[in-house]
Amino acid sequence: MEETVEYAQATGLLSSVWLLVAIPLASAAILLLLGRRADRWGHWLGVASIGAAFVLGLTYFFQLRGLDNKSVESSLWEFISVGNFKVDFGLLFDPLSGVFVLLITGVGFLIHLYAVGYMEHDPGRRRFFAYFNLFVAAMLMLVLGNNYVMLYFGWEGVGLASYLLISFWYGRPSAATAGKKAFLMNRVGDAGLAIAIFIMFATFGTTQYNEVFNGVIGGVDAGTLAGGTVLAIGLLLLLGAAGKSGQFPLQAWLPDAMEGPTPVSALIHAATMVTAGVYLIARSNPIFSADHTLQTVVVSVGALTLLMGCIIGAAKDDIKRVLAWSTVSQIGYMFLGVGLGGGAYALAIIHLLAHGFFKANMFLGAGSVMHGMKDQVDIRRFGGLAKYMRITWLTFGAGWLAIIGMWPFSGYFSKEPIIAAAFERHGWTAWLYGGAALLGAGLTAFYMTRLFVLTFHGPKRWTDDIEHPHESPAIMTIPLILLGIGSLGAGALLATSVPDWLAPAVLPEAEEGAHGVLSHGVITTLSLVLTVLGAGLAWLLFRNGTALQQQPVGPVVQAARRNLYTDAFNEAVFEKPGIFLTRALVYLDNRGIDGLVNGLAAAVGGGSGRLRRLQTGFVRSYAMSMLTGALLVVAAFLALQMGWLA
Repeated sequence: MEETVEYAQATGLLSSVWLLVAIPLASAAILLLLGRRADRWGHWLGVASIGAAFVLGLTYFFQLRGLDNKSVESSLWEFISVGNFKVDFGLLFDPLSGVFVLLITGVGFLIHLYAVGYMEHDPGRRRFFAYFNLFVAAMLMLVLGNNYVMLYFGWEGVGLASYLLISFWYGRPSAATAGKKAFLMNRVGDAGLAIAIFIMFATFGTTQYNEVFNGVIGGVDAGTLAGGTVLAIGLLLLLGAAGKSGQFPLQAWLPDAMEGPTPVSALIHAATMVTAGVYLIARSNPIFSADHTLQTVVVSVGALTLLMGCIIGAAKDDIKRVLAWSTVSQIGYMFLGVGLGGGAYALAIIHLLAHGFFKANMFLGAGSVMHGMKDQVDIRRFGGLAKYMRITWLTFGAGWLAIIGMWPFSGYFSKEPIIAAAFERHGWTAWLYGGAALLGAGLTAFYMTRLFVLTFHGPKRWTDDIEHPHESPAIMTIPLILLGIGSLGAGALLATSVPDWLAPAVLPEAEEGAHGVLSHGVITTLSLVLTVLGAGLAWLLFRNGTALQQQPVGPVVQAARRNLYTDAFNEAVFEKPGIFLTRALVYLDNRGIDGLVNGLAAAVGGGSGRLRRLQTGFVRSYAMSMLTGALLVVAAFLALQMGWLA
């Protein structure tokens, strides 16, 4: 009886989960509606709303820990009711959505605080924080929805907010183009997600998570579900996930998103948008676990993307674009994890959470460097900044050691288990995917060390207009310090606590006694050796700086600088044929459809003009016409009477 009362009290508290979405959404509405009247204090309202959401999320999280049934679902109202299609506006707070809420609001709060200083002199700061709050509200809606329609509702909200933020400085053609590119490429993935939801309803009659998953598991076990249905749903979900998370073949928009302000880059790449695809696959784990082919496709996408991100990132000179391609690569590791299934679902989420700390840390650190270097982004023109930006150097260094997987930083505890899990696949695929993950570890160490060394070490390579680089103000460095601490210690804590916590939400568990082609100790040793070799090679090559001018390079570097020709491929296969098709349709519309309509109008107009000439206004002409007509009628009757027309 006491347990029942305790559960009722807990679920009563958790029934207010809707406040997590409502608070930042209300803040965004206030800032947009009040306009310039909120310019002086609007940014603080934006920060306070995310801070309040974090406190609430933390409260709900600990409240959920006290429940035996770690899942609370609430329905606020009937959202859609059309025939047999009924969708409630419902929310689900469980272990999976709970950790995402803490990541979004916790890291998001630090990014908001940093943005107060970063955007201090921007005349659009109030509008920026309105879009920022809208972004967080949409992302919270995405992870808290209890069905795929609610997820899609937040999914599209994230897409809208990302467009507004990436193209925030819309006066720059590059920013406007980047925002449009992100919006259009995400629409491709969104179409896949929408069609997947349509198939779910057509097959199961519902879009509720638990009902869809029960239908998939029951149908597969009983053999009543067509084999291609699960595969089709999963592939379409994967298309949507690849679009939001910047995975192959929809990765091209993500590096271009760097045109937005640096806090936007940190929020998109660390805590919100790019994690949405990983969340979608993790949430849909019964679907992906039901089809081995589907899992293989996810793993292949992750392995290919993580290598692409590493190779391209090693050839970039823009500090933010290097970090952007590293995000593409690290999300690839997460896709590799969720594709492996079983206990690897939890491993992917652990890496996602650890990545939220060290990637936000490094993006904000890049913004701090830009703040002290008059917005320069070319790492070839930095060097020696460790002396002038001590806090930024230390915190960025923590992020660097974390992302390359150096012990005891967080990346070591989150990435190494995914590499080990890849080697637990059967047959030659273990070597293929495990080898890709190991190679990615070495390449990550190389290009991230190159970034760190060229930025903070070696000789000064500044331009003449920069006399004395300086550290950022406290409102920007405090978030850096906190994220740096997370980069150091979050991994070990997450690795020990998250798997058991996520077990109710990301079943099935890993198989007991599972072992790979290599022991975990050998894999860890190989990974650390490759990491040290990659970092050491980068140190040897770039400790004295690098050429400021582009030098002749080999085909691999040239391909990497051109994003492995993926943009050229998209342009040749999709963009140019699309333009030609559009022009052909416009020509057909102008010459065909409009030509027919205009031709008929011209014929009517010309004919009426000629008929109008008969209206002379002279009575004698009208009398003659009447007489002629009467004579013709009389002649016709006489002809009929005489049989001439018989």
